[in-house]
Amino acid sequence: VQLQASGGGSVQAGGSLRLSCAASGRTFYNVGMGWFRRAPGKEREIVAAHNWSGTRTYYADSVKGRFTMSRDNAKNTVYLQMNRLEPEDTAIYYCAAGIYSSLRLTTSEYDLWGQGTLVTVSS
Repeated sequence: VQLQASGGGSVQAGGSLRLSCAASGRTFYNVGMGWFRRAPGKEREIVAAHNWSGTRTYYADSVKGRFTMSRDNAKNTVYLQMNRLEPEDTAIYYCAAGIYSSLRLTTSEYDLWGQGTLVTVSS
């Protein structure tokens, strides 16, 4: 059972990236999913989260209006579309599968983590 995150890379400020998180070994259609990030020298923070159906979404204030989270339960995959990237978005991005079906915001409420994908935004 694992989550595989991909899509990270290096872009200039103002650019876009799309992260994907593919789940294997089990289905995740019935749990909330989240995207977190850890910037250099900082704690891991939540970026976006969905409830199990994707009908409820949370975005951190710092990414609201720029990032969009979506999920395709048929493909067992969640996405994070990141537009108008800023140097402050530079971080390792992690996807995570929650313990509950509802939308959750803290790391302790997620029990399966992907390996992380690095996003670097240059000014």
